[in-house]
Formats: sequence, structure tokens, C-alpha cells
Amino acid sequence: MTFYNDIYPFYPQQRTSFIFSGRLLAIILVFLVLAVSLLLILPGIRGKTRLFWMFRIITSLFIGVVIVVLNFTNNWAEARITTNATYKSFSNAVINAEVGLHVGLYGINVTLRGNPIVQFNETINYNEMFSWHGTIEDEYEEALEKGLPNPILYIAEKFTQRNPCGLIFQYRYSGRYASATLWTSFCCWMLANILFSMPVILYAGYMMMATAAFIFFSMASFSTIMIVPQCVFSIGTDSFVTEYSHSFWLALATGLLCAIIGSLLVILNFLMPEKIKAAFIVGVDSCEDENTSYGEGYLNSVFLDGPMISPLTSKAAVS
Repeated sequence: MTFYNDIYPFYPQQRTSFIFSGRLLAIILVFLVLAVSLLLILPGIRGKTRLFWMFRIITSLFIGVVIVVLNFTNNWAEARITTNATYKSFSNAVINAEVGLHVGLYGINVTLRGNPIVQFNETINYNEMFSWHGTIEDEYEEALEKGLPNPILYIAEKFTQRNPCGLIFQYRYSGRYASATLWTSFCCWMLANILFSMPVILYAGYMMMATAAFIFFSMASFSTIMIVPQCVFSIGTDSFVTEYSHSFWLALATGLLCAIIGSLLVILNFLMPEKIKAAFIVGVDSCEDENTSYGEGYLNSVFLDGPMISPLTSKAAVS
């Protein structure tokens, strides 16, 4: 074996390129097709209720797709740092790169991007996924066999069971409970839509509030990772810890939206039950049709001026 720029060429260059998640793409496409199918019925709805139904469809599908997508995103918590670190084992090569840790409910993503991206005649742009569905030790051993860079191996090793930090136990169980409560909120969202179509507005409002409650429960479950003592990640001369990221705040915003919608529906149902019920019926414009004033009409004078002969009179005349 020979050296190449002081790097041992023991392993082939195998890396996970950054590609948009197939699961997320499938979920978004399904909801987009559903949205287009529901919006196609809007021309058949008359009057002002057309805008109301469009707003209702878009809002409801937005809540549904967010709840499902949050189960599969990898940015509930994140940490980034730009530092100088050794590139690979058995080498003294030092690279300047941005190291990122992205935590989801089912695993972690570790990214490594060189600054510049090409160093030592090699493209440094890694994005590795480590899932804790099974045993993360197996994936860690595969990473060792691939010869992944040291920063990625260091972070992945922190989540193994033999590491004294015990991160795997904190993140695995909090992620499982958070995912379970999110799927429960999705079931509540489906029940709320069924009740809206009946329409049973009061109980639909209650189910929207239940949807918000389970979203908040999922956030509380994931937040338990911040209660325990934080494990510090030290790479080179710098260190970092994870913080809440986009998915966590998106869950908070969606939960607040569901809570506001549910509360408004319950309050309006008590204040004006007939009007709020009529707003969720497609045929609400029937009352408008009754009040519609018709234009000037014309009557046939032949039928009006002609003699009216009853059947009894005609029979008496014949007899």
C-alpha cells in the first residue's frame, strides 16, 4: 500500500450524497394530489362559501401533512460547528470543515462539509444517517468499515450503547414517545375532519383541541432530552451541544393553530350554533336563493282574459 497525500487508501470512497428524503417526497406528493382533487370541486360550490371551503381545505391539509412529515424529519434538534479536525484515521491530515448533527425521532444525520469543499484532491461532502430502529452499533461498525472521516465516527460513537454519555437511551425513548403521540394527533385530525363533514361542529372543535394537545405532548416528550445533563461534543479545539431546531418550532406553531381553531369553533358553537353549522354545509346558499329578486316577467293575456268554465257548469248545461 502506498500513501496518497498522507492518507491511507484502505477503503473505497463510499458516502451518502445529500438527496431529498424519499419518504418526505412521497408524503408531500400524496397530500398534493389530495389537495388538487379536493380543490377541483370548488367550481361546483356557489357563492361566498367557495372561498371558505378553499381556506378550510388548505388549512386542514396543511395540518395533516405537517403532522405526518414531522415524524420523518431529522431536524428536531441540531448543532453545527466549523472547526479544524483530523480527517481520517492513521493520518495527520487536518481539514477545515463544518460539522453538523441533526436529530430526528428515528435517528440522527451527521454532516461534514469541507471549507473549501475540495481538500487534499478529495470532495469532502458527507451526509450519513444512523437509525436506532435496531442496534446502532451495527451501523457504527459499517461506518468503520467504510472508513468514514473521524468527526462523523466520533459523533456516531457517542450514540452507541457502550458510550458513557448514554445518549442513545435519552434520544431513542423520547423519540419513540414523541412519534407515538404525533400519530395519535394525526388520528384526532382525521376524526375532526369526519365530524366537520357530518357536520358536528362542537365535537369537531373538541377533536381539534385534542390534536393540539397530542402535538404538545410529543414536544414535551422530545424535550426530555434537554432535562438530563447535556453531553458535550468536542471536535478539534471546539465543542457544541444540540438545540431545538425547525421541526420542533413547526410542531409548536401547528399545535397553536389547532388549539386556536378548536377553541374558536367551540366558542362560536355556543354563541351562534345555527350559523356556524350552516357555514359547514355546502348548500348554505339556498337561503340566498330564496331572497333572490327576479326580473320583470310577462303573462299571457289569452289565458287570463278567457272565460273560466268549471266542469260542474258544463255538465249541468248538457243535462
